[in-house]
Order: sequence, then structure tokens, then C-alpha cells
Amino acid sequence: MGLFLCGAFLFWWGIYVPANYFSGKSIIYTAQKGIGDDEIALELKKMDIINSSYFFRFYVVFSGKHAKLQAGTYEISSKMSTKSIIDKFVKGEVVKNNITIIEGWNLKDIENYLIAKNICTKESFFEAKNKDYSSEFTFLQDKPISADLEGYIFPDTYEVLMADSCEQVIEKTLSNFGKKLGEKNYFEILKQKKSVFDIVILASIIEKEVIKIEDKKIVSGILNNRLDISMPLQVCSTINYITGKNDPGVFIKDTNIDSPYNTYKYIGLPKAPISNPGIDSIMAVIYPTENNYLYFLSTKEGTTIFSKTLAEHNTAIFKYLK
Repeated sequence: MGLFLCGAFLFWWGIYVPANYFSGKSIIYTAQKGIGDDEIALELKKMDIINSSYFFRFYVVFSGKHAKLQAGTYEISSKMSTKSIIDKFVKGEVVKNNITIIEGWNLKDIENYLIAKNICTKESFFEAKNKDYSSEFTFLQDKPISADLEGYIFPDTYEVLMADSCEQVIEKTLSNFGKKLGEKNYFEILKQKKSVFDIVILASIIEKEVIKIEDKKIVSGILNNRLDISMPLQVCSTINYITGKNDPGVFIKDTNIDSPYNTYKYIGLPKAPISNPGIDSIMAVIYPTENNYLYFLSTKEGTTIFSKTLAEHNTAIFKYLK
């Protein structure tokens, strides 16, 4: 009887009693893919997180959870019982981190953000943004091979695991792009005999130019009007992309910069997207509001003023911006 009670006490102590409840330490532990419960037990015992590696292994087998432990990065503590730690591994309660990509950010903004979050290095981000993902994502198949992922990193909040690589995070944003675009809109683009790449270029400009969805749709119509008559797009946001500035207006000397992104100097779309647009801007390009305007400007309050002639536009500039 005494031996039975002693054994029961040891079982209870090894499974249900934390290694150090009052002054325990917390660690971030990564269970690598393919690692066995015996290796996990030995490592946690070595770090003084559990009372006994033997009881850890015994309980995993005894409870039928041997094949249910999930790989990943976990926050565990010696204040937790062995049972609680095992349950955490079984449920896959890995450490997660939320990141938010802002609408209108360009790749440099995103790179700096992900590096600050310790998700990417300069090297891993460079590789990830230049990788060819077209076999995985249909919407990338008309993107020139020379172009990187500018325009396709979909702005949203993402739940990122600590074990996620930079490439895996980028893949999550691309997967989200595909879901938000959807089959209906994708086939509408094809029906219009346009490419997703050109849609994203125009959307990336509109994202930087106007705020409200109604205005975006009108501006989309205006930019189409300019393209139809071979008029330069003449949008300040493309000049800012070249110079790295964020000016609502640009200097005349900057409009003379020789760059494939200079929409003052060259007719047509710039070489590639200049930002990563949200779904409103993308939808505005797919479904523009047809109009007779050729000019627009945004006031300091964010109101967009539309004009049909250059004379009307110059009057608006004098009235609202000077």
C-alpha cells in the first residue's frame, strides 16, 4: 500500500506539479519538425522547465498524445505543469505576432518594417521579393520576370508565427492578394483584355493620389481618358517614387528626371507599380467611373477637385492650393 501511494505521489508530482511555481522562468522553445517527445523531454529537463523527462515521456505515451505533439515555437514556463506544457504542444498554441502592412507602402517601407520586426533581413527580403511565385499564383503570370513584387504585397494585418521565414510571410501576403482579388474580378480583367500587372500599376498610383473610393473611381476614369488620347499621366506620386520624397506637389526640375517612372516625361504607364494598393484602389481601376474630366487635384483637407480643361484646372490650383 505504501509503495502504491509513493508511486501515485511521484506520478502526481511529475505530471501535475510545476518545476518552480513561485520563481519560475519563461522561455521561447522551438520544437523542430521531426523531433521526438524523448528529445523534447530531455531538452526541457536540461533547461529546468519540467521536473522529470521520464514522466514527460511516460505521460505523452500513457495519454495517447505521442503522435499529436506539433512542431513550432512556444512560450513555456517552469510555472506550468508537465501536463499543461504537453497540452500546449498538442493544441499547437505557438507564439504568434501580428504585423500590419499599410496601404500605399512601397517595398522599401515594407522592408524596413519587417526588418524592424525581426522577420526579415535585407538579404532574405531581397530574395523573397525577387523570387518567381508565378507557378503558385496565377495573377502573377503576366508580371514581367524582371519586375519584383512591388504592388502585390497586399496591405492587411497578418498573424505571423515566430518560426515563419521572410519568404513565408511574403507568400501569406500574396495568397491574401489572390483571395481579395477573387476569380470574378480576375476574369473581368481578362475580359477587358488587360493584364493584372497594368491594373496594379494604375491602382498603385491611385492609392497615392486620392483617399475616398468614389474619388478613386473618378480618377481612374481620368487616367484612362489621358491614356486614350496619349496624354502624359503627369501624376506627382510617380515623381515622389523616383526621388523618395512625399510632396503633394513636385519641383519642375524633378519632372525632367530621366526615369521610366516619370509620367511627366513619358506617355503611358510607368515601368512598374509604385506602391502596394488596397482593394479599393484595385477595384477602382477594374470598375472606373467614366467621365469627361482630364484633370484633378486634392485640397489640403483631402477633397478632390475635378476639371475638364487646363484653364479650369489652373483656376482650381490658384483657388485651393495657393
